Amino acid sequence: MMQSRARLFVISPHLDDAVLSCGLLLSANPSATVCTVFTAPPRENMSTEWDRKSGFKDAFEAMQARRREDAVALEMLGAEPVHLPFCDAQYGQTPLLDELAEALRHTVRAHSPDKVIIPLGLFHSDHTLVSNACLQLVAQMRDTPFHAYEDVPYRRMDQTVPQRIEELTKRGYLLNPADDLPATVSQSVSHEQMKREAIAAYTSQLRAFGRGAETTLYSTEKYWQLTKRQAETEAA
Repeated sequence: MMQSRARLFVISPHLDDAVLSCGLLLSANPSATVCTVFTAPPRENMSTEWDRKSGFKDAFEAMQARRREDAVALEMLGAEPVHLPFCDAQYGQTPLLDELAEALRHTVRAHSPDKVIIPLGLFHSDHTLVSNACLQLVAQMRDTPFHAYEDVPYRRMDQTVPQRIEELTKRGYLLNPADDLPATVSQSVSHEQMKREAIAAYTSQLRAFGRGAETTLYSTEKYWQLTKRQAETEAA
């Protein structure tokens, strides 16, 4: 896989989603920025089932450790982390769609990327919320190319991808396989190894996913070119 000089801006719902879904692409674009949305602890400490499965006693400990894991993983891929101050769904403090869209718009514009890579928005409520917020930017930032990645591990669930594509098509978005992104064209052993090592850096999340997680979470990457129909865009 050839390395690219394009400035990529990858939007990740949680602290691991970008590497799980786009690790090969990131390894080929060492100047990329990864913006993770849900990185803040709740206002009041709590203990959730997922955090306990991850090996943490409470949310404060979990989010501090997970941000450290993310920094290590992205450093392996030569990517710069940006952490937004929102709480994921397990903490019961989900942001409003428009609030999230405005924060993402400000952050993307501040980095002036060549391409923005967003989650398709499969299954998980946090993934769908982030995807829907990003979709608002597609119509507003017509000079910036947008692509969607298929969210790992949810892309493996039966019918999740075609159902989401059908939903977005009905909402006026056009999705075409993005064969211009390096990870969809070729893969090299060195880049695959970089991705596997970066995934392994998310120690707590692998613990929660259970035995064999590193193998089951490694997945072929798939991207879609994403645009808004012109008539819909002009009406937006």
